[in-house]
Amino acid sequence: MEFVEFVEKVEDRIASPGPGEAERAVIATFETLGERISGGEASDIAEQLPEELQGPLRRASGNPEGFGLEGFFRRVGEKEGVDINKATDHATATMRVLGQAISDGELSDVRSQLPREFHPLLQG
Repeated sequence: MEFVEFVEKVEDRIASPGPGEAERAVIATFETLGERISGGEASDIAEQLPEELQGPLRRASGNPEGFGLEGFFRRVGEKEGVDINKATDHATATMRVLGQAISDGELSDVRSQLPREFHPLLQG
């Protein structure tokens, strides 16, 4: 999946997106996901994505932090500068598109590093 296609798919899933909103949502979500999973797994995901989307996943230190789904949404909102409701909408849209963009094996690997509460977000 190409960068523009990925962002357009996210844009189609979020409520009334403004200019650049979907791209900011993707970046904030990927930065936060990179903080939650191992650095190796973040790199594995990044390799299956367009170059423009790889950096946000790889920015984290590589040591996963143990926050839950609510913390995930809160962090996305802080990075994006939006409230928790909008962050939840944006992160959910981004993660669902990610589930379509990566291989089934990689999707399974990501799920294995996240608590069960995250799994509905990762539908392939």
